[in-house]
Amino acid sequence: MTGKSKSHRLRTGRFSAVGGMYLVTSRLESHRQDFADLRLGRLLVQEMREAEALGLIESLAWVVMPDHFHWLVELATGSLPDIVRRVKSRTAIAVNKVTGRQGRIWQPGYHDIAVRYEDDLIHFARYIVANPLRAGLVRRIGDYPLWDAVWLPEGD
Repeated sequence: MTGKSKSHRLRTGRFSAVGGMYLVTSRLESHRQDFADLRLGRLLVQEMREAEALGLIESLAWVVMPDHFHWLVELATGSLPDIVRRVKSRTAIAVNKVTGRQGRIWQPGYHDIAVRYEDDLIHFARYIVANPLRAGLVRRIGDYPLWDAVWLPEGD
């Protein structure tokens, strides 16, 4: 048996709808921790924000961890696979440029969960922003630099 990736299964039956809300998770290639470097993590944040600025999605909450990200979005136009592919591709290009490396940085595919009820939004957002706490990276959420949520008051 070959060691062929099973990432194609992540795409089987996938459907995204404009106006739908999704929790997206994607991981870096095995053992990579590129986003532990704050400047590299900010490259991913820049691409997420660019997707929102282009009107592709509305970001509701996100966190960039050393080896993966979680992103709660509302799809505004297009398809979720195209938007995730865009963000991952552009981030890989930027990371490789800054680090002087070549090749892919992401595991193929991604995981998504359709959020069906408004009440689930806060649950998912809390799960996302608490990731650095659960991983033992910080003692307080506010101490971690690579996260955001729309439920923060202006000025925070």
